[in-house]
Amino acid sequence: MATRLLAAACHVSPIPLSAQKTTEKCIQFINRAASNSANLIVFPESFIPTFPIWSSILAPTQNHAFFELMARESVFIDGEEINAIREAARKNGVMVSLGISEKVRGRHGTLFNSNLIVGEDGEMKVHHRKLMPTWFEKLTWAPGDGHGLRIAELGLVNGKARIGALICGENTNPLARYALMAQGEQVHISTWPTVWPSVVLKSVRKMDSEGGTTTGKEHGKRLNYDNVAANRTRAAAHCFEGKCFGILCAGHLDDANIQAISEKSSEPSFVSRALEAAPRAATMFLDPTGIALPGYVVDPNTGEKNEKEILKMEEDILYSEMELEKCVEGKQYHDVVGGYQRFDVFDLKVDRTRRDPITFVSEEKIPWK
Repeated sequence: MATRLLAAACHVSPIPLSAQKTTEKCIQFINRAASNSANLIVFPESFIPTFPIWSSILAPTQNHAFFELMARESVFIDGEEINAIREAARKNGVMVSLGISEKVRGRHGTLFNSNLIVGEDGEMKVHHRKLMPTWFEKLTWAPGDGHGLRIAELGLVNGKARIGALICGENTNPLARYALMAQGEQVHISTWPTVWPSVVLKSVRKMDSEGGTTTGKEHGKRLNYDNVAANRTRAAAHCFEGKCFGILCAGHLDDANIQAISEKSSEPSFVSRALEAAPRAATMFLDPTGIALPGYVVDPNTGEKNEKEILKMEEDILYSEMELEKCVEGKQYHDVVGGYQRFDVFDLKVDRTRRDPITFVSEEKIPWK
């Protein structure tokens, strides 16, 4: 019998700037997806407590308060929020991939953009810190390390699935992607923020200077940046090269988050219109050739399944079934970690040491001291 996996990608919004409430929502979605027989449940980049989109809109000097709030609401890897999610995974017997903003005990204000993979036994299988924050993310997060470049094994009825994950821009890093391919990755998770607002700022500012009254959505119609295509291109390339399935899981931006962020900013009207206009990302699935994989949503009231290829403007859970044997055929002509590789020419070394800011060397004991 074929080894099948049912994946659930949660296209969801956080509860505005609240780790506790967003954790509660996360557990609700885990329970809901598990009740629909999902084996693997995926959440977007930095879902808890949120993604710091204000840093792409406001000058650094205008977002100090946001950073302080982000530091307060970020979560510890051994904190009550993650422990509650681990317990939810264990109770439901599912694997959970979750994006968080991570803080570290004893290091005030040092944050990491992290992705966790929790096994169906509730144990932490992968704790990955994003190797390099992208662009404005450097205002919030420190660079990570190679410790989390690992694969998690998910037990299924007729076998196991090898699951890997990279965060947003890491899916543009060929070496990070190869590191997962070389470990036999069969399902690749790529997580994304809900929007990428920067390309709209000039348009909104220009209209402001001219006394314009157009809405953010009207600004958005003028954009030449396709967020969905940009993310899909990267994920599809990985699927094609690695002959693996792909799960693109992006956040959803609702009105409550737009309002909460705008009201806390120094320019509420500008921020609100910029967020409304920003190109949204999408949640979707890809097959091992990079082609879109059919998905569906489940009506929470009737249980009826409705075909759906992507989720973009609505909050929901997208499901898709993956038959892992389909990862094999393409390896006959492009096995980039086997028969299509030259190990005598190329040699990739990955340091998976967890990096700490300081190393203490004990003083050597001298007998006469």
